[in-house]
Amino acid sequence: MKDMCSQQTDLDQLSVNTIRMLSVDAIEQANSGHPGLPLGAAPVLYALWKRFLRHNPKNPKWFDRDRFILSPGHGSALLYSLLHLTGYDISLEEIKNFRQMDSKTPGHPEYGIVPGVECTTGPLGQGFAMGVGMAIAEQYLAKLFNKPDFKVIDHFTYALVSDGDLMEGISAEAASIAGHLKLGKLIYLYDDNDISIDGSTDLTFTENVRMRFEACDWQVLSVDDGNDIDAVASAVAKARENLNQPSLIIVRTHIGYGSPKQDTSGVHGAPLGANALKATKEFFGFPLDKSFYVPEEASRNMLAAVGEGKKLEQSWNTLLAQYEKAYPEAAKLLKNLIAGLLPEGWDTGLNALQFPAEKAVATRSASGTIMNALAKYLPNFIGGSADLGSSVKTVLKDAGDLDCRVATATTGRNMYFGVREHAMGSVVNGMALHGGILPFCSTFFVFSDYMRPAIRLAALMDVHSIFVFSHDSIGLGEDGPTHQPVEHLISLRAMPNLTLFRPADANETAAAWRFAITCKKPVAIVLSRQDLPILNSSASPVEKGAYILSEAKGDMRGIIISSGSEAHLAVEAQNRLAQKGLFVRVVSMPSWDLFEQQTKQYKDTVLPPSVKCRLAVEAGSSFGWERYTGDCGAVIGIDKFGASAPAEQLFEQYGITADNICKRMETLLS
Repeated sequence: MKDMCSQQTDLDQLSVNTIRMLSVDAIEQANSGHPGLPLGAAPVLYALWKRFLRHNPKNPKWFDRDRFILSPGHGSALLYSLLHLTGYDISLEEIKNFRQMDSKTPGHPEYGIVPGVECTTGPLGQGFAMGVGMAIAEQYLAKLFNKPDFKVIDHFTYALVSDGDLMEGISAEAASIAGHLKLGKLIYLYDDNDISIDGSTDLTFTENVRMRFEACDWQVLSVDDGNDIDAVASAVAKARENLNQPSLIIVRTHIGYGSPKQDTSGVHGAPLGANALKATKEFFGFPLDKSFYVPEEASRNMLAAVGEGKKLEQSWNTLLAQYEKAYPEAAKLLKNLIAGLLPEGWDTGLNALQFPAEKAVATRSASGTIMNALAKYLPNFIGGSADLGSSVKTVLKDAGDLDCRVATATTGRNMYFGVREHAMGSVVNGMALHGGILPFCSTFFVFSDYMRPAIRLAALMDVHSIFVFSHDSIGLGEDGPTHQPVEHLISLRAMPNLTLFRPADANETAAAWRFAITCKKPVAIVLSRQDLPILNSSASPVEKGAYILSEAKGDMRGIIISSGSEAHLAVEAQNRLAQKGLFVRVVSMPSWDLFEQQTKQYKDTVLPPSVKCRLAVEAGSSFGWERYTGDCGAVIGIDKFGASAPAEQLFEQYGITADNICKRMETLLS
């Protein structure tokens, strides 16, 4: 461990000022950015990175590294300066290219683009919640794999959080979860500078933060002067000693420290400008005629992280090799999970499932059966719901309940998120980002609205988070329009890089889960409350997004396209139309985006361009279906909010019936 008790030196101060000025120069050159946070918080992060953070700049993906999150992502220039100076693959040219097209230094930290960035941040509060997920993953894997004398999983999760992060409601939910789970290896440094974009936080944020976090069972520590590196280090050291509570270190800082705009909102989100930049360089004793100036002594001091990181990883590799000799099976599993590989035979339970054709089953119930079959062969399959486990059917039987307390930690895999959808989605993202975990979460589909920022970030980061939503339409009945999703399907279909499935029956649900487990990208599975008949065979090409569910019984004159719970109505209508000599094909389309990824030849096979009479049927917004029905087609959908009534009456009221499908198709064919 680095000497966390060393005394602050002139070299420390020079290094801090180098971080500050490198950040400010990047912002000035871009004529865009947020200089206030780097100037104020640089000493805080220097203390953490120099004295505590276990990382290897030459291998940012070393598994047992500490995780660091810059939750106020607008301060990205500070993180990029730290990454560059400590030897990550971010050159000085990239620092100079801050916020420019195709650079490694975008306006907010982006996972997968910037080496050393653990998660995409910027939407305030998201980083706070994702850090909670990372800490949960660390604790679970530590309990699963660590043995006496072999702590192969042993690291901390740190974050810098801001006033804005703590104002966002998601942080309250995430803090509550973290305190409840007693995540003692979670340490957050709060940049307490009393300034937001609109001015002093006295305008909006006067709560007692200490009491709030203490009420959530966090350890709360204070540092009166954020420029005091030793004081920050002392607080971090104390936080690390308490493994029974997450820790919040309230650090009093000055936004824009050293600039003429210090302690004002004017330094938050705009470059300093030539005159203020000159005055700031004078304050810190940096040459006025040099931009992006890195003193040689500061460079050597910061680049020491390269050698230290190499030794840390080598030491861990040695430990892992010894562990492998003592526990070969556990080591093999650990290495596979780290590599993102599925265990051999992971789909054994899935392959053995059979859903009798004569028995109708709600896709939420089928999903629960499938998840339990998967869980027996996937020890890293972990998740839960927002206090809806019995309704969404996501409880893993005989898998135990997750306990993250160091003293009593278990390998239970059922998580109880409570009524906290905002945080739940982001916590799952954090677990996925940590690695080694295959996480899921679930709630009613209408509450995906609460989770949308997290779903969007999952798609943006391309991480393997699985979102399970039930009660997918007016089919939930008497709970009424507040709980009946109408616009949600098209809303999430519009999100890039998210695969959304709305399966029509149990077999399509199984195929959706197979894809969700293997695809290594975010997936949303949207499920019915009501029982649905088995329509297809398990060999149907569901993974192609759309396929011919039921071929026309004669010369095809039209196509009915449907998804989810309406597919069986389409098949019923097809049979009735055939009795009248009107032959139509039924296409099941559980996933628009997967269908769009298919070849033109396949798409034309399913939806022949020559067949113009097309009718789409879905118990949701009709918006968007015109891309498949064309100018000559029509859509049966729901373009207003639902109502409180039995589901059968609602489907009748809104025309989601076989009778109405027949009538509309006959009109198209006439």
